Amino acid sequence: MDIEKLKYPIGKFDCPSNITHEKLEAWISILEHFPNRLSNLVVSLSEEQLNTPYRDGGWTVKQVIHHIYDSHHHSYIRFKWALTEATPLIKAYNEKEWAMLFDYKMAPIELSLKALEALHAKLVFLLKGLSYVEFQKEYVHPEKTNNVTLGETVGIYAWHSNHHYAHIENLLKRKGWV
Repeated sequence: MDIEKLKYPIGKFDCPSNITHEKLEAWISILEHFPNRLSNLVVSLSEEQLNTPYRDGGWTVKQVIHHIYDSHHHSYIRFKWALTEATPLIKAYNEKEWAMLFDYKMAPIELSLKALEALHAKLVFLLKGLSYVEFQKEYVHPEKTNNVTLGETVGIYAWHSNHHYAHIENLLKRKGWV
């Protein structure tokens, strides 16, 4: 299989130039339902299956699950900063190094699944209460050339959810585990 298709099974995120209210609602719905979808996908996997990389040279299923939580936790904090500060500079983090830490390799996935459920409940509650104008607020990401709006961030994390879900789902299909 093509390595790009394995890395980006749903393609790379392509943000529309005009983020409509309907698009925001669709993305928020993805975020609202993602924790349950992910949990249902992985709950019956064995430890051996959880320790299987989703592709050659890629993270294990367990690492992906822990990464999703940490990444989405960062997103939640970015929302709070952008809502309470004028175009704040956010801190990026080294995802690859985080994935090599002990907890990514050894912690039960239930820790991240339960945390993700609570985090997304808080995030979705926050997002549903924002005005369209608030979604235009921005932050500075040190690895990007342009400021990032909160509306774009909702789309990025909806895509991120589906992106990693597809990594795991495609592995399960390739291995005949579903």
